[in-house]
Amino acid sequence: MTGRRLIVGAGALGALLSAQWQAAGLPAVLVARGAALDVIRERGVTVRRPRGDETVRVDVVGSIDEAEPAEGDSVVLAVKAQDAEQALAAIAWRPLSGGGAVADLPVVTLQNGLSAEAIAARRSAAVVGVSVGIAASHLRPGEVVSPSWPTIGVARVGAATVAGAPLEAGVRGDLAVAGFDATLVDDIAATKRRKLLGNLRNVVEVFAVDAEERDAATDALRREAEALFARLDLAVAPAEQGFLPIDDVPGHVPGRLSTWQSLERGTSVESDYLVGDLVLLARQAGGTVPLAEAIQRALGILAARGDRPGSVPLPAEVAHAARTGVAS
Repeated sequence: MTGRRLIVGAGALGALLSAQWQAAGLPAVLVARGAALDVIRERGVTVRRPRGDETVRVDVVGSIDEAEPAEGDSVVLAVKAQDAEQALAAIAWRPLSGGGAVADLPVVTLQNGLSAEAIAARRSAAVVGVSVGIAASHLRPGEVVSPSWPTIGVARVGAATVAGAPLEAGVRGDLAVAGFDATLVDDIAATKRRKLLGNLRNVVEVFAVDAEERDAATDALRREAEALFARLDLAVAPAEQGFLPIDDVPGHVPGRLSTWQSLERGTSVESDYLVGDLVLLARQAGGTVPLAEAIQRALGILAARGDRPGSVPLPAEVAHAARTGVAS
C-alpha cells in the first residue's frame, strides 16, 4: 500500500490502528467525530497497555474532505458493522484531489458479521476483507485498553472482490507492521463465518446470566448457526488453535466484549449484523433460526430502551435451549 491509510472510525480498532501506524511511521489519517475528535485533537490517542500507558499524537480530521483524499490512498473502514453503510455512503462520492471520487479507492473492511464486504462492493471495486481478533476495550473517547503485547491482535486477510486481490498482501503487511499476527486466507467469507461463530458470546453476555448459562446459551446459538451454514452449503474456515496472550492492565477489568461495551456507552449495537446476518440468511432461504431471532429481538429492544447490560434475563427460548440443549 503506497498512499495514506484513511481510517474511518475512532473506536477501539480505529484509534488503536492510528496509534500503531503512527508509531511505525506509516502514513495514516484518522477520521473521527464528536467527543473522540475533540479529545484526540487535543491530547492524541491514549493506549493503556500492561507495560504502561502511551499517548500518541496522530493525524486526525473531522471529515473525509478535510483529509484531502487522493489517488493512491486507501479507506480503512473501522466503524462497527451497523454503521458501515452510513459511513461509506457519506464518503463514497466525495471528490479526490486531482479528480475522481473516494469510491475509486480500495476499501479495507474490518467489521464483524458477514455484510460489510458486500456493502463496500456496492460502490468500490477493490475490497479487501479482514477478520480481526483483538482484546482491546473502548469505553472513553480517545482511550483504548490494549492488554496484548507485543502482538496486539490477529488479522486474517483476503480479497473480497477480484480487484482487491492485488492489494491483499499489502494490507497484510500493513497490519503486521501495526503489531497484528496477520496472514492471508483464500476465502475471507469462510473466515468471517468462523469469526461469527466465535462472536456469538457477545450477544449472550449482555443478559443477566452466570458463566454456566452464558456458555450453554452460546453453544446453543453456535449449533444453530453451524446447522444453517451446513444447510446452505456455506464453507466455514477451520477453528484456529491458540489464544492471544492477554496481560493485566492496571485499573482495567478485562473480559467485556464489544456488544457489552457498546451498551455501556449507550451507543448502537451490532447484533443486527451478528445474529441478524444469520436471520437474514435463513429467511432468504425460506427457513428460520429461532434462537438467533429471539436474541436479536431482545437485544434490539434492550438497546432501544437504553437499558444497561446485565439488566434483563435471556429470552425464554434461548434460556430453554441453554438448559436442555434443545430449541423450544
